Amino acid sequence: MSDTPIPGARLLVVDDDPDMLRLLSMRLNSAGYQVTAVTSAESALTQLEIEHPQLVLSDVRLPGRDGLALFDEIRKRHPSLPVILLTAHGTIPDAVEATARGVFTYLTKPYDARELLEKIGQALALGAPVHMPSKGSDESWRAEIVSRSNRMAEVLAEARMIAKSDASVLLRGDSGAGKELLARAIHRASARAEKPFVAVNCGAIPEALLESELFGHMKGAFTDAVANHKGLFQQADGGTLLLDEIGDMPPALQVKLLRVLQERAVRPLGGSQSIAVDVRIISATHRDLDAAMEAGQFREDLYYRLNVVTLTLPPLNARREDIPLLANHFLNRLSAKYGKRLSGFAPEALKALTTSAWPGNVRQLFNVVEQVCALSTSPLIPLSLVQRALRVPTVEVQTYAEAKQRFERDYLVGLLKLTDGNVADAARMADRNRTEFYRLLQKHELTPGLFKSDAGGSSGEPVVDERRP
Repeated sequence: MSDTPIPGARLLVVDDDPDMLRLLSMRLNSAGYQVTAVTSAESALTQLEIEHPQLVLSDVRLPGRDGLALFDEIRKRHPSLPVILLTAHGTIPDAVEATARGVFTYLTKPYDARELLEKIGQALALGAPVHMPSKGSDESWRAEIVSRSNRMAEVLAEARMIAKSDASVLLRGDSGAGKELLARAIHRASARAEKPFVAVNCGAIPEALLESELFGHMKGAFTDAVANHKGLFQQADGGTLLLDEIGDMPPALQVKLLRVLQERAVRPLGGSQSIAVDVRIISATHRDLDAAMEAGQFREDLYYRLNVVTLTLPPLNARREDIPLLANHFLNRLSAKYGKRLSGFAPEALKALTTSAWPGNVRQLFNVVEQVCALSTSPLIPLSLVQRALRVPTVEVQTYAEAKQRFERDYLVGLLKLTDGNVADAARMADRNRTEFYRLLQKHELTPGLFKSDAGGSSGEPVVDERRP
């Protein structure tokens, strides 16, 4: 394992001793690392929400929550993030216990600087690849995934790490969360990137056709089989096959899929010989497969074949910091499609997007942005269009002066209609003298003659006043 520092790797260092913290930071900075130093476990947990370090180096003895409790919390939130503990001789038993629970290693104080750098290098080499978008870095594998969320950064780091292998991956997450985009990203980051990526929605194809679609068929295998047909397994040979909504696959086909995964070969419908295939399987579902297994709807042996590694995509409402980024990204893409020059969202429109519930996740956000893009007549997207696309009732909030003026005008119009434009009668009903009443009419630019029953007659016919018998 390498003990060579990884330039630019971010480390979070936790120690309540200011002198020790300063010394550690200086040594690690001089070794090429980016260091964030904090003095407590609580500060460390806060910092983890702000940035995404590649390693945590923590003292065991900390005020309040100690280093072991900090490790437990880190493991819950970021299971692949390596942690190294620094311990005094009196806490060695605790540190040994911690390594059994998943701490990468521990070092005793006073620590050897060379050993510290060696252990950090080893931990970084075993952990998820350093994710540092920078000039010249290759981020093309995840180019379609727009995010600055720490939760997504964790998922992407794990995705890039497992992309190196051929392990089957199960992607979990709500509909519209971006499972297919993540599957494509894993394919592009793998050694199979130059080979085909093929996706099939197992719930969208009728059972009678799905078998032929997956495994292919020979000419004459059934009535409409007028020629040999390569199935998706053969089409994806050498590459990656995404089995989307795998939880909706019929039980009979689950048995046949299991056989293909075990034998790494397919037999087309109507064929007598199996054909070897080399395919990396990624499956995706929004269903609870554990509950489906208990209900007898999903085979347990197939589940364990598919679920070598599980990645769970957070819903959009759990990564709200990504919403403005995604909304503007989609707006830029769609502006060209609709031939418009759109500059962005008004602040209140962006706030409405950020605080919406998003049950349809990223797919729903794209749909909303496309709607406002298609309907916008101004470069800046207003709140009203966003509310319309979100199906939020528009509530007009007026100032007191505006509401008073509107009421006053509507009241005067009502009186003039009621009195057929007779100012004397209208003023008497309003309990105002005629001079004051005329002043109010001038203020609102109301002409009494327009309200007389014959004022609108243009054909010479008399206007009938329906109020009179």
